Amino acid sequence: MLYAVICRDKAGALQTRLDTRAAHLAYIEETGIVTMAGPFLEGGQMCGSLVILDCESLEAAQNWAAGDPYAAAGLFDSVTVQEWKKVIG
Repeated sequence: MLYAVICRDKAGALQTRLDTRAAHLAYIEETGIVTMAGPFLEGGQMCGSLVILDCESLEAAQNWAAGDPYAAAGLFDSVTVQEWKKVIG
């Protein structure tokens, strides 16, 4: 099943994102369940994330989100994990 992980950064947390980016990208690679991902932008600056996961359950997707180095660094103001259905693309 596919799940969308929708994350919004805390205000003023760009440096936290930049400092943790390499660990976040390594986590994506090592877990192997990310089908697509990228940052949200405001005024050209990263301010959140959209990550599409292919995993067995909502619980697995929530566990992935909780294990993200960005989450451990306290980057996010909010995180939503939602089942998602791909229609186009």
